[in-house]
Amino acid sequence: MKHRALLKLIVCYLVAVVTMFVMLNFFGARTLNRKMLAERVEVLSEEAELIAEEYVTPYYRDATRLSDVLTQLRSVDRLLGTRTWVVSTSGVVIIDTAMEARGRNVDNLDPAFLDRIVAEGYLTEVTFPGVMPQEMLAVAQPIYNNYKLRGYVCTFVSMESVRQAGYEYLDIANICYLVFFVLMLLIFVFLYFAMIYPVGHMTRVTEEYARGRFNVPMKIRSRDEYRDLANAIQFMADEFQRLDEYQKKFVANISHDFRSPLTSIKGYAEAMADGTIPPEQQKKYLDIILFEAERLTKLTSNLLMLSGFDSAGIPLDVTSFDINEVIRRTALTFEGACTKKRITLNLTFQGQELFVDADMGKIQQVLYNLLDNAIKFSNADSAIDIKTEERGSKVFVAVKDYGIGIPKDSINKIWERFYKTDLSRGKDKKGTGLGLSIARDIIQAHRENINAVSTEGVGTEFMFTLPKTVF
Repeated sequence: MKHRALLKLIVCYLVAVVTMFVMLNFFGARTLNRKMLAERVEVLSEEAELIAEEYVTPYYRDATRLSDVLTQLRSVDRLLGTRTWVVSTSGVVIIDTAMEARGRNVDNLDPAFLDRIVAEGYLTEVTFPGVMPQEMLAVAQPIYNNYKLRGYVCTFVSMESVRQAGYEYLDIANICYLVFFVLMLLIFVFLYFAMIYPVGHMTRVTEEYARGRFNVPMKIRSRDEYRDLANAIQFMADEFQRLDEYQKKFVANISHDFRSPLTSIKGYAEAMADGTIPPEQQKKYLDIILFEAERLTKLTSNLLMLSGFDSAGIPLDVTSFDINEVIRRTALTFEGACTKKRITLNLTFQGQELFVDADMGKIQQVLYNLLDNAIKFSNADSAIDIKTEERGSKVFVAVKDYGIGIPKDSINKIWERFYKTDLSRGKDKKGTGLGLSIARDIIQAHRENINAVSTEGVGTEFMFTLPKTVF
């Protein structure tokens, strides 16, 4: 992509340079020559008119001598770089400031030719063999005395001098063009490093990220949209790296949680099959096998549930229901576990009924996971408090135990999948490390919050919110 974009930039630069050069030296040169010609014609016309009125007409009135007129015309010619003729109506040159054509009837210099110059304003590329071999610009002005045509004043200047004046201006324009050419080159170089190079760099780094090399830095120093894009790619790479690490950890945890019960099941089954375990003790070990099988079943169910959450999100069937009644029913399912550990469930509700808008089945799953977690980590002969409280448009549900608590450095990690503290691994042989993660995903799918507060050795309280039903 970098080379294609760079090629496009080079092509655009060359097209711009060639186009400007052609326009300047062809179309611009023609326009400049026409302008210079028009300006020179205007000056020559004014000169010819001045000569006819101020210098030649007095000669026809016998007010001045021909030699004096010639002297005056030569002064004007030296000043303006011109050549002047005074021509009679018959085409005879009376005065020539160059003294070459005086007294001659020059070819093509007839009254019709002079009238055409007067009518058209000027003629270009005029030549007179033997007198004016080079191409000249000619302007003529009639001379009148007593309302009678006496002759013509013809002013000439070489076409080369007119073109040379245009070339001088064109040279200045070309110098400016060369300066602009260099500036434009610098601009294109800047555009390359400001626009194309960052894209190429991000492409190369992204390809490294695609190969799993997330430690390659994204070096974009500009403070523009490219920096924002680079930061977004860097953030994506960090997320991929985190996901990659999570996947490795995920696989390791699954392997650990599956391998332990499978090893127990396989070992005890083989021991019973080969007679290592006598028949009178087999029931004990069959109960262990059933316990481990139940743990595998629960782990598999939770994994399938989380997989469904990740692939299609959590589908919610939101209805209005009494959260107090759902808590009562959920608490009844733990009656046996609480009796076994002599744990008391204290239900404190705000009113007999408290309706919320949520997915009842999913919220029941949250309550089940929180109660299961609380019972596991509660000490024997303790209590678990379950409370509901209405605050504005929200209903707060709290599950509080007085058990072993959660270490301070682990409180923010309990929502991670498969996370267990070292203490809980020894305390909870049946846990999967997925219950709290499932609870958090369900509550977040409702666009609500769930939090935990814990003191090690004192207990833990989980609290989540639900939207209250508006009747």
